[in-house]
Amino acid sequence: MLQAGLPFVLFTLAVIALVLADLALSGRRTESMSFGRATLLTAIWIGIAVAFGFWIAHTRGSDDAYAFFAAYLIEQSLSLDNMVVFLAIFASFAVPESLQPRVLLWGVFGAIAMRGAAIFAGVALLERLDWVRYVFGAILIVGAVRLLQSHIGGERPRTTVPKLVGRLIPITPDFHGAAFFWRMGGRWSATPLFLALVAVELSDIVFATDSIPAVFAATRDPFLVYTSNLLAVLGLRSLYFLVAGVIPRLRYIRYGLAVILALVGARMMLSDVVHVSTRAFLIAIGVTVAISVVASLVPRREPPLRGL
Repeated sequence: MLQAGLPFVLFTLAVIALVLADLALSGRRTESMSFGRATLLTAIWIGIAVAFGFWIAHTRGSDDAYAFFAAYLIEQSLSLDNMVVFLAIFASFAVPESLQPRVLLWGVFGAIAMRGAAIFAGVALLERLDWVRYVFGAILIVGAVRLLQSHIGGERPRTTVPKLVGRLIPITPDFHGAAFFWRMGGRWSATPLFLALVAVELSDIVFATDSIPAVFAATRDPFLVYTSNLLAVLGLRSLYFLVAGVIPRLRYIRYGLAVILALVGARMMLSDVVHVSTRAFLIAIGVTVAISVVASLVPRREPPLRGL
């Protein structure tokens, strides 16, 4: 039992060490993340994930490596929609660009804890109750439909989160540098930066209801699900600042993500009837993302003006 859990412990300790190192380097920095730094950090995080995938191929075989990369690619693809939510949250609470890295960095801590608990609960359910995969598959199909119908707005987090936080602690309307809490009149108050952090954490919970079941369509191996999910989360902060300026232009990305959710939901529900190899599944996801991104970036053709 202890030997089986050792890889999880070692991987979690390594993840925590990486996050703490990032936190120590960032500190209370109040400067925005430059495009060059975001590019470098994104490349490093993706490089770590790729290297880890090759290590899995070497130690556990190519099938597990394909499953890891499929799970990682699913998580990274679906995170693009989560970034749209981040943009709305930061705009809603008027978070300066220089403070956004701090919010996302602390958001990683909460995501690690929540994802870990959700993954192990999901694995336990699937091992004991096989029919749960039909529930997960249905959740993904519904998520695909919801993704096509949803419209992200800034008013909802702006009104809901202060009500939730205000029941526990007073709220100050002003930012106080990089502080999440500020002492005023002898008592502590939450700043708008803390409200933004709560909104980010709540959005990750909602996001996980789709992304974690989707990863189970690639593999049910708890170690592969856990490691792929956390490695994707670790790179989310730098990836956000790398693509934040491009996201509004990705007008077809939601169609691509909806197709991915539908594909993984169908694979999970029809696994007894139709067998799709993990390698083919990985290729299908990659092609879907590529088509939706390229189609979004192709300039629109304006209709020619007709004379009167």
